[in-house]
Amino acid sequence: MREEFFSTSESETLLLAERFAASLPPRSVVALLGTLGAGKTLFMRGICRAFHCEEQLSSPTFSLMNIYEGELNGQAVSVHHFDLYRLESERELEAIGFDDYLTSADLSVVEWADLFPHYKGRYTATVLLEYAGERERRIIIERGN
Repeated sequence: MREEFFSTSESETLLLAERFAASLPPRSVVALLGTLGAGKTLFMRGICRAFHCEEQLSSPTFSLMNIYEGELNGQAVSVHHFDLYRLESERELEAIGFDDYLTSADLSVVEWADLFPHYKGRYTATVLLEYAGERERRIIIERGN
């Protein structure tokens, strides 16, 4: 299933991300794609808001992965947030146990997932953020990858 949205503000993007996150089944693995500055971190902030862990959000660019603890409907939730931008090989991913981390969280979100196409079959949804003007973003969500 493919959905397309246009956002003209940060608040619209946050709300869309929140709604998207709330609709995900348990153990979802999301590929988060887009060029630098397209809004991936903002979209991730909206995902974290859905699980009440937004105060923990920081870009994992230098640490590769962050784990956020939150809750949904009174149940504890673990969100794994990866940023693969600085990695150069699948060997680096395998060395950190990437595959194990993907399967051990209630939700995993992988920024720059397109850099490692070998894992494409692992993603249950893909979110692409694109510039659609100076202050507008086009957000394409595909589920069931």
